[in-house]
Amino acid sequence: MSPGQHTAAGVRARWRRWRRARPFTAGLLIALGGAEMLVTLRAPLGVLLHVGPQGLAAYLVPAILVICGVLLITTPQQRVFYAVVSLVLGLVSWLTSNLGGFLVGMLLALVGGALAFAWTPVKQRAAHAGPAATPAEATPADTTLAGTESAATAPAPREPVDSSAPTESLDALLTAEPGPSRDARAERG
Repeated sequence: MSPGQHTAAGVRARWRRWRRARPFTAGLLIALGGAEMLVTLRAPLGVLLHVGPQGLAAYLVPAILVICGVLLITTPQQRVFYAVVSLVLGLVSWLTSNLGGFLVGMLLALVGGALAFAWTPVKQRAAHAGPAATPAEATPADTTLAGTESAATAPAPREPVDSSAPTESLDALLTAEPGPSRDARAERG
């Protein structure tokens, strides 16, 4: 492998990590939807012609959509706000911007807003979890069809923070009969 290929692979890996750390596709769709609406406003068709405040809204809504798309990519911490603004403006564009950029821009903005609203950041694994088990240390109970990799990546069970916290699973709590608590039943008999 030549040094040029090694650095290109490193650049691609860094780009992939950066892109996955933010709602990149959602921001791109929102910005493309706003840009498409701006382009259809300048089309020589003259489908909708507004003069005054309505004409300003026709340019303002797609411009804000483009800005929301860019800000969604650059500041993913505010993704919920940008997603809600994009969804509302995508719907408003139906009235203000040539039927939402002939429906294409509006759909791009709505799909991008929905993706941005649904996106969650990837949680980093804890560095203090301890050394991972090697395949030689794995027990027969840890092996699966895929090998022993699942044993090395499975998280260890955590203890409750305080002793009064429930330790039962959610399914056990939901299927339990209504009535006195477990502690009250143990005191009675």
